[in-house]
Amino acid sequence: MSLVDFASTRQKNVPSRRQRFTFQPGLCLAWLVMLLAVSAALFPQWLTSYSAVEGIAGAQRLPPQAGHWLGTDQLGRDLFARIIYGASHSLSAALIAVAMGLMVGTALGVLAGAFGGKTESLVMRAVDVLLSIPSLLLSLSVLILLGFGTLHAAVAVGIASVASFARLSRGEVVRIRHSEYVEAAFGSGGRFFAVLWRHILPNAVTPVIAYAALQFGQSILALSTLSFLGYGTPPPEPEWGLLIAEGRNYLATAWWLTTFPGLVVVVVVLSANRISQQLAGAPE
Repeated sequence: MSLVDFASTRQKNVPSRRQRFTFQPGLCLAWLVMLLAVSAALFPQWLTSYSAVEGIAGAQRLPPQAGHWLGTDQLGRDLFARIIYGASHSLSAALIAVAMGLMVGTALGVLAGAFGGKTESLVMRAVDVLLSIPSLLLSLSVLILLGFGTLHAAVAVGIASVASFARLSRGEVVRIRHSEYVEAAFGSGGRFFAVLWRHILPNAVTPVIAYAALQFGQSILALSTLSFLGYGTPPPEPEWGLLIAEGRNYLATAWWLTTFPGLVVVVVVLSANRISQQLAGAPE
């Protein structure tokens, strides 16, 4: 979902009070998936007794079975354990990327929208330049400059998301700044920074937070792509994109090595997108 699609979804899907409290199976399933993913990242030892990096002799490329629910890889390592332990790498890196884009991008957008004039023109021209570069290409460029690794990949994806956060937050600040109650606050003698802090920022933060949930899923996808290409988490540490890359040479004989990690990425990203849609439809 692009930034334009996100904005249009937020404008069209504002639910009524009754709709907000209606049971939605898809939304509940999305929250359940995210809860399981976070639990796997925080407490992986609770979900599996196998090691993520140590193989079992004679257990190479076993298909899914009772002892190994998702099978084993080419080195005899339990795939379920590697996916569980890989959640900590994928989710923590995505969280860093989103936090970086959220803080830096929102600060730039608020600065441009609140002050306007030459400040807005300068900031938004820089944002336009960043938006003109494909996000994957920008991430790869930053990653090559910083060096490979999980943290550097997270920083690269975060830098690539700064422009979208800046544009969204700037648009929200400009929209709210020209609303009647903000004009009334200024007319009644309110100071600029007091009005900005009390009236503009609280009302502009909701769509930005919703977009952060969407960007969280996109960051997981971007980080998996970088790891698949060999620029992210180095082996033998498990990471979802790296697991897919390691299993691609065994598609004909061990289909589960790429299928299950790929399904995990798809399910988690779709769940984050569904949660973002629910947050975007929240009333102001």
